[in-house]
Amino acid sequence: MRCRSCRAVLGEPVLDLGLTPIANAYPRLDDPSTEQLHPLRLHVCPACFLVQIEAVVTRETHFNADYAYRSGASSSWRAHVEAYARRMIDELALGPGSTVVEVGSNDGALASAFVAAGVRTLGVDPAAKAAGAAGAKGVETVIGFFGAQLARELEARGVAADVMCANNVLAHVPDLDDFVEGFAQLLKPKGVATFEFPLVVDLLAGGSYDTIYHEHYSYLSLTALEPLFARHGLVVADVERLPTHGGSARLFVRHCSAAGRGARVETLAQEERRAGLSDLAVYRAFAAKVAARREALRAFIRDLKKDGQRIAAYGAPAKATTLLAYCGIGRESIDYAVDRAETKQGRRIPGVGIEISPPQRLWDETPDVVLILAWNLWREIAADLTPLVERGVRLAVPMPEPALLP
Repeated sequence: MRCRSCRAVLGEPVLDLGLTPIANAYPRLDDPSTEQLHPLRLHVCPACFLVQIEAVVTRETHFNADYAYRSGASSSWRAHVEAYARRMIDELALGPGSTVVEVGSNDGALASAFVAAGVRTLGVDPAAKAAGAAGAKGVETVIGFFGAQLARELEARGVAADVMCANNVLAHVPDLDDFVEGFAQLLKPKGVATFEFPLVVDLLAGGSYDTIYHEHYSYLSLTALEPLFARHGLVVADVERLPTHGGSARLFVRHCSAAGRGARVETLAQEERRAGLSDLAVYRAFAAKVAARREALRAFIRDLKKDGQRIAAYGAPAKATTLLAYCGIGRESIDYAVDRAETKQGRRIPGVGIEISPPQRLWDETPDVVLILAWNLWREIAADLTPLVERGVRLAVPMPEPALLP
């Protein structure tokens, strides 16, 4: 196996999460077929230190017409991307003569904010149903996988981007060189591309192994990405730290001819050096932390069940598939899950068979404990569940440490 960025030969995995199903492939309740399981092992490139898994599942398997994730299902995420759109419009004076291209536009939660402001916006996404939802919001969407070839096709159509954005997309790309080449090609000489993604340094610190699943081919750092961008004539001009997804970064990337490396970029680079991202021993310590987290969650659930507690789950994010499969927690412990996304309702959490229902079921059946599997959104969810708490229902999170919320 070779690194998907620099092509160096990879060594033995630093973490093995066993066999798990595809995280975002939610079987229907009436589907009797057996789910396929795939190895989920984490490697670190000894040359560029890109953290990555083996590409045992193709991108077409993940991102097809039935892809269930909808970015607009979270009100806090909508607020996040709408604030980003307002900021970019104001700072770059974007208007009807400008062009924004969002790669991985999903249901158009971000792109529609630019459209509403009168900015020409084009979405690119391989998931046809999600693209249809974006179209209903007025977002013109090209259905396909972005890369150098699609960039050339768009360029031939007269598309040249003042702004390109890819939120939580870069990790989903099996061929990073082709993907970044597409950005270099389509971005105007003075344009800016922004990439948001969870940071490996926060993954290691928080032990949030549930963010590792087959759809995420890579786990990203500035350390690994700067050489990748440089190969395509791009430079990280600025960076911001964000609280989203348990700790993320937003990189502002430009053509080398238009900008230099900013001071905040060096600050993050120093943080990553201090965290030891180029030391394989750090990743082995992470593996030990993961094993301890698994035992802690198992014990937490076991104690609740010993007390006769009825447990339901809130949220069926992709991360729940890894969490529950790795920990061996299924229907014997969690009665059912609920999720706002209609695309997941009437289906099961992959691998463990837990039924996913609309949120109203919590009010109808009133469990003793609601385990918030979308734990990165626990504040938003806890606010929505205040009436249940007033009935005596307790809320809990599984990560970073399993605990009942005060």
